[in-house]
Amino acid sequence: MGSLEHALSSLYIYGSLTADGESFGENIRKQKVNPNPEISPGGGSGGTILLFVDRLALGSSSSISTAGGYGGPNAGGGGGGRVHFHWSDITVGDEYQPVASVNGSINTGGGVGKGLGQPGDNGSITGIICPKGLYGIFCEECPLGTYKNVSGSERSLCYDCPSLDLPHRAIFTPVRGGVTDIPCPYKCVSERHHMPHCYTTFEELVYTFGGPWLFGFMLLSLLVLFALVLSVARVKLIGGDEISSLMPARHGGLQLDRSVPFLESLNEVLETNRNEESRNHVHRMYFLGSNTFSEPWHLPHSPSEQVAEIVYEDAFNRFAEEINTLAAYQWWEGSFYNILSIISYPFSWAWLQWRRKKKIQRLREFVRSEYDHACLRSCRSRALYEGLKVSATSDMMLAYVDFFLGGDEKRDDLPPTLHQRFPLSLVFGGDGSYMAPFVLHSDNILTSLMSQSVPSTIWYRLVAGLNAQLRIVRCDQLKSTFRPVISWIDTYANPTLTTHHIHVDLAQFQPTSSGYYQFGLVVYATEDERSTPSVDQPHGLPDVQSSYVNNYYGKVEEHRRESESLMSHRRASGWILNNNSLQTLKENMLWYPLSFIICNVKPIGHQDLVGLVISILLLGDFIIVLLLLLQLYSNSVLDLYLVLFILPLGILLPFPAGISALFSHTPKRSSGLARFYALWNITSLMNVLVAFICGYFHYINQLPPGDDDDLNVLSWSLSMDDGGWWMLPSGLMLCKIAQTQLIDYHVANQEIQDRTLYCNDPSLFWQS
Repeated sequence: MGSLEHALSSLYIYGSLTADGESFGENIRKQKVNPNPEISPGGGSGGTILLFVDRLALGSSSSISTAGGYGGPNAGGGGGGRVHFHWSDITVGDEYQPVASVNGSINTGGGVGKGLGQPGDNGSITGIICPKGLYGIFCEECPLGTYKNVSGSERSLCYDCPSLDLPHRAIFTPVRGGVTDIPCPYKCVSERHHMPHCYTTFEELVYTFGGPWLFGFMLLSLLVLFALVLSVARVKLIGGDEISSLMPARHGGLQLDRSVPFLESLNEVLETNRNEESRNHVHRMYFLGSNTFSEPWHLPHSPSEQVAEIVYEDAFNRFAEEINTLAAYQWWEGSFYNILSIISYPFSWAWLQWRRKKKIQRLREFVRSEYDHACLRSCRSRALYEGLKVSATSDMMLAYVDFFLGGDEKRDDLPPTLHQRFPLSLVFGGDGSYMAPFVLHSDNILTSLMSQSVPSTIWYRLVAGLNAQLRIVRCDQLKSTFRPVISWIDTYANPTLTTHHIHVDLAQFQPTSSGYYQFGLVVYATEDERSTPSVDQPHGLPDVQSSYVNNYYGKVEEHRRESESLMSHRRASGWILNNNSLQTLKENMLWYPLSFIICNVKPIGHQDLVGLVISILLLGDFIIVLLLLLQLYSNSVLDLYLVLFILPLGILLPFPAGISALFSHTPKRSSGLARFYALWNITSLMNVLVAFICGYFHYINQLPPGDDDDLNVLSWSLSMDDGGWWMLPSGLMLCKIAQTQLIDYHVANQEIQDRTLYCNDPSLFWQS
């Protein structure tokens, strides 16, 4: 059909185009002849179909056939014929159009023989020589991933593209008219990978600076350089304040500067006011509760016997009711706190501290300006709005009301002396947590009161040493961490206090209705200095139980009998803590696993070196976070959002928190901000865990089906390809854990400037 000079422009076949050979028996049946079964002809051979066309379309269920005919009995089949396609116009390159659309069948098979006869040979299907990029009878494009740079029709002329030229995360792309030369064209598997190397944005950054090792070395060098600059700037900015903070200072709440002559009169006035306030002090009543939304402060409604002589009971009942109403929190404050605790714990802690501060200010303002002091018997106190004072510790967890004489009571037995107040309970602030360690708050009133028996220098040193021991007590390990405190009291404190006829013991006080315990010291006299007047206990707080265990200087039983006789004056509502009674303590195990990472420790010194290493880790943390976010963005925007907002911005905020902690001006403020920085640092571990999970799932989703071996081997490789997805999250987690440990030492260095507080020699401790 057609010719070389006049080819058919197109041929559409929707049926059959045949040149089959004749089969045995067709004419015999027509002529009604009986054939000889032993001698019969074979089948006829197929003919030839020669097509000169430009385009061919063979419809579905259509056919082109030059099959051989069937042979007779004991005769062979006919051979297949020939089908030849001569394409007159084959376009190449971008103008390529397929020359044939074959949905039917082309048959050139040989006929079937019968009996002893053999089947006929198959015929042939041929075409012309195809240009570059095309192969086969119909001059089709070479398969994807192959190229053909010579003329011919054989499939073997389509060579495989070199795999070394194909980047990771790339696939070969089809080209119109076939690939005629190397390199074969390809594209990246995702739009987030960039040609020509199919790198992510993060990898492009790394390889721009010479690859992972050179980039890592440059990054480390820059970190050290910037950390040195940061440390120098920190020393220049706050170095003077740190030096001044290391100078000896007077202990107590009021620092009097006697080195400046022209301030002498002011110092005298302040000292006089302090002494007058201390002389008129009658009793200190501690609030119950920890000033939280679930455990707000509250006072007992009935006055203790220490203040029964200076207050009206009914009026005091009303005063306590008003105070408790003001100290309580609104429901929405606690609800908002719970929501913030779920979203981000550092925000909830900041919210709690802010509400605590507002609550303290409100209580102070109420007692100082609004309350008419009607509960006091003193006319002068009621007229001048004096006689009551609300104060709180710096952690805002312990508050108390001080009662003072008005000056018109005309009582010789008031105010009571120190020994008349024994046994005296001193309640610790804090709760033993990382953010609020236990602390004994010794203000001017308590210092002046204790100075009646103990020199102020000894009392200051004792309080400093005790607080150094208390700060490393953990609420989740009370049994083990209180034991060194008891040992310190028996070894360091009591042997020295005994010379002044004073003895102290660690005590646990009666819990509130919700189960909140307070801890503190019980102070009482020894030997002939003990007197038996009214015993001072914070009302509603732990009066102490009548059992003491003291183990020093062989006076255990003597101290025990004396304490039992004193405690008989009051109902027992607490107990002395010793190595045996420690086993009854209840420990808060909620944050137990984290206590091995974030906890209060002893100082190690080397403050400048610790600050430098923290600066390096802080800058490294920030840079790794940026690189991790860049990597997540390269993988998926969803991954980026998940890491940023579970927990909200937790992965970004440790850096500004750390900078503010390093550049704060005073040790007290620096330690507080450093604790907050540590809180953000621990919280951000959740974001790092989310990044780890997102990276893992992204990696396994990128693997082709059935590549389980790659999942086991390459998923933990050290390359910059997808197999190294775990390196940045793991490095960031290690960096944050290291930061947390160093922050603990930084806080200890800031809070404990005098390292002799932890010396092992009691005599050296008291000489320092």
